[in-house]
This record gives sequence, structure tokens and C-alpha cells, in this order.
Amino acid sequence: MTDEADLQAQMAHRDDDDQELRLRDRKILVVDDDPEIRAAVDHALQAEGALTQVCGDGNSAVRIVEADPPDLVVLDMMLPKRSGFLVLEKIKKIENAPRVVMVTANEGKRHQQYAEDLGVDGYVLKPVRLERLITMAVDLFAD
Repeated sequence: MTDEADLQAQMAHRDDDDQELRLRDRKILVVDDDPEIRAAVDHALQAEGALTQVCGDGNSAVRIVEADPPDLVVLDMMLPKRSGFLVLEKIKKIENAPRVVMVTANEGKRHQQYAEDLGVDGYVLKPVRLERLITMAVDLFAD
């Protein structure tokens, strides 16, 4: 009898844990040319239940979004092959375009304004706290 009660308690706890996954089943593409940053963001999003995909250059990002649009793109500004701005511009022209959070080390207001003009949904300066990025993603999905 105790084993059955323990099993039910574990299942209830597992269900509670699932309820706490703030990005459960959200498809998120992480685009950054720095493998360490890409891996850290990927891991943090997966820990919140997100279904992630990663790539390290702008052309790959555009191909992925066109083939299987995610719900959100976390996009570095400075990328090889195609800049984050060009990726953002291309993505936002797609019907039912995903939300995009641009992550950059560039503190210039002109860059932020340009990204906003292109339709960016969020803009974050590096080094970004992963919790802040996750909260921003959760808030974007709540809109």
C-alpha cells in the first residue's frame, strides 16, 4: 500500500513540475556564432520546457525559419554570412512570423531603434542574464 501511495505522490509531484515549465512545448531557435553562449541559452530554455534548435550563422537561421517556423527566435546581432539585422528583416517578412528577441553587445541606441523599426519584439544587451531572457520570452508568449 505504501508503494502505491509513494508512486501516486511522485506522479503528482511530476505533474506539479510540468506545470512550472514556463516555456513548455514552445519552439525556440537560438542563433549565435559563439558556441558557449549558444549552449548556455539552449540549456536554459530546455530547462524551462522549450523545444530548441540552434545554429551559428544568419543564412542557416533564415533557412530554418522558412522551413519550420519556431515560436521565437533568440538572435545575435553580429553573425557570420548574414547579419542579425538582415535575418530579422527576412524573418519578419514571413507570414505569421515568429517573435524575435535580439541579443547584442552593442549599446548604441541607433542599432536598437533600427531593430525596432524592423519589427524586433525584444532587445537585450550582452552579457544577458538567462533568467531575464526567459522572463522576456514568457512575457512575449503571454501577449
